[in-house]
Amino acid sequence: MTVTIPVRAVPKAQRDVVAGVTTDDAGRAEVVVRVTAAPEGGKANKAVCAAVAKSLGVAKGCVRVTRGETSRHKMVEVNADDDAVAAWVGSLPRL
Repeated sequence: MTVTIPVRAVPKAQRDVVAGVTTDDAGRAEVVVRVTAAPEGGKANKAVCAAVAKSLGVAKGCVRVTRGETSRHKMVEVNADDDAVAAWVGSLPRL
């Protein structure tokens, strides 16, 4: 199964971590992912995928950025069970 998750990337952070869930200006929920990589040459996108994969407990190849490659606001596609992803998002702290 493929699940799409809205993500807000924060590059040049202290460490790679899935920080929690916040709402954007339009009131939509976004998963906040902080990464140490700089937003150049796709490094931050790769780090975002790796952080999401590690947090979810899936392989890095199961996560990819489908929209927003050059933006902080991204759509990330995860090849995992819908219920597992929903439970993971629900378990994240609210920011």
